[in-house]
Amino acid sequence: MDKSHLRNSITNAAHRNPALVIKNARVVNVFTDEIVEADVAVDGGIVLGVGKYSCANEIDAKGAYLCPGLIDGHVHIESSMAHPARFADVVLSKGTTAVIADPHEIANVCGTNGIYYMLGETEWIPLSVFMMLPSCVPATSFETSGAKITARDMEPFMSHKRVIGLGEVMDYVAATTPNGGMLEKLHLFRKLPIDGHAPMLTGDALNAYCVAGPRTDHECSSYEEVLEKVRAGMRIHLRLGSATHGIEEIMRKIAENGLPTRRMMVCTDDKHLEDIRREGHINYILKRAVANGIPAIDAIKMATINVAENYRLKGYGAIAPGCRADMVLFKDLVDFEPITVFTNGRVFVPGDESAPTRDPDIYNSVHLAPRRPDCLDLPVSGKMPILRLVPNELITELDTEEVPSENGLFRPANGLVKIAVFERHHASGRIGLGIMRGMPIRNGAIATTVGHDSHNLIAAGDNDRDMLLAVDALEACGGGYVVVSEGKVLAKLALPIAGLMSDLPVDRIIAAQKQMLAAAESIGVKSGTDPFITLSFIALPVIPSVRITDLGMFDVTKMALIAESDVN
Repeated sequence: MDKSHLRNSITNAAHRNPALVIKNARVVNVFTDEIVEADVAVDGGIVLGVGKYSCANEIDAKGAYLCPGLIDGHVHIESSMAHPARFADVVLSKGTTAVIADPHEIANVCGTNGIYYMLGETEWIPLSVFMMLPSCVPATSFETSGAKITARDMEPFMSHKRVIGLGEVMDYVAATTPNGGMLEKLHLFRKLPIDGHAPMLTGDALNAYCVAGPRTDHECSSYEEVLEKVRAGMRIHLRLGSATHGIEEIMRKIAENGLPTRRMMVCTDDKHLEDIRREGHINYILKRAVANGIPAIDAIKMATINVAENYRLKGYGAIAPGCRADMVLFKDLVDFEPITVFTNGRVFVPGDESAPTRDPDIYNSVHLAPRRPDCLDLPVSGKMPILRLVPNELITELDTEEVPSENGLFRPANGLVKIAVFERHHASGRIGLGIMRGMPIRNGAIATTVGHDSHNLIAAGDNDRDMLLAVDALEACGGGYVVVSEGKVLAKLALPIAGLMSDLPVDRIIAAQKQMLAAAESIGVKSGTDPFITLSFIALPVIPSVRITDLGMFDVTKMALIAESDVN
């Protein structure tokens, strides 16, 4: 706010001269945990006051609940598969008026060019987008990313008004072994918020991690883990996205045990646009929190003032004089269905059809080496390591067993499928091969260039021909998702923006997503699961217990690649 804007706002507040009044609202006060029947006066994008007001431009709330605009405490916009403006259009309609975004997906593909692209493309949209600079590009040294970002590379971004801290520190080993590049990043951001990513980290390792600087975590999989981390002074994001639903049991235990929620926030992390339209966004998490026993005002605070205070967002997260006029009217505080959404003092009207910037450095990101017909041959002998998916969670388990074979090569059967990770940034020709249980594909394959966090190309299937056809299809369209069966492409969503996002309108993206889910079901992936988000996390070597990268099968608990001798 410049000086003249500040002068006008002070004058209009003092002389009760608003440009807009929201009448007859039940205003949720996050400072006193009250619901106050009042009017809210707005001018110049900020709240002038809460009380009795009138002006020529009034909106009658008719007794609906007026809450601060909701804030997603941790999200990767790229994971929506939509350009930021199209993503904003969808989440704003659900009452989310601000997000804390970590652009590490596009940064792992395009480096600092990707960060500049996301900052530029979010500068002009009605959603407030604050950014945490990616801390792990690449996430670990056990995979190949498209770029590497050092502390020195981050320094030019430090003065940007929407860069507010360091993104999730996934490499907890590097963070707790104070040497090298991670130490430089932690020191650079020592006075700013630092996000954590510490699944199942406990004891002395957790203590060292907190001392290193990260003070949030969105990876808790049990109430006991939440409790230990809160006791250690961390703030917890309760995450509910498209592939993570275990948080509801944690919510129930938080309510049953009366655990204070002032150090808790909510986030989606990764959620598909179709799921957002059908279920909701942050408002859906509030609905589930209340359904699981958390008081409504506590739930609202986890999505507003708690987030704003953690990330030092001055003027966000509350309805009070001087605060940004981001608000949402809800019919009730049970279902949290928005009636009207206000962003920067204006009524939000959906329908963004603006054209994304077609940066050639961002749009040409798939660089694969030529493939030989036998490149997917996987020799087997004795017991083999198996990556087993855990239903409704991102964590996996490592099993070992004898597997079906033919002529000394793995033959998918009995619920086991082949999985391959193709290095797609430098055309090295490197392919990591493994065996997976939990995605029972029959007569086909699915593949994607969305492979957290280095975003190499991942393919899973029960035969090599369909897997290679899926790879060819993604190479031709510049990346995305594809489902193949018996030599035919059944469904495809092209994601030409870094192989991560589409420049299509939202309706067309969602239509393609529905076709892909139907196609996946037709080859054995049962309805009710999302194989695409699941597949996207298979290569992320920082979530226990086992992953696969372009370098091979990886044991996260040991932070080491798995050799055949490890299991025989």
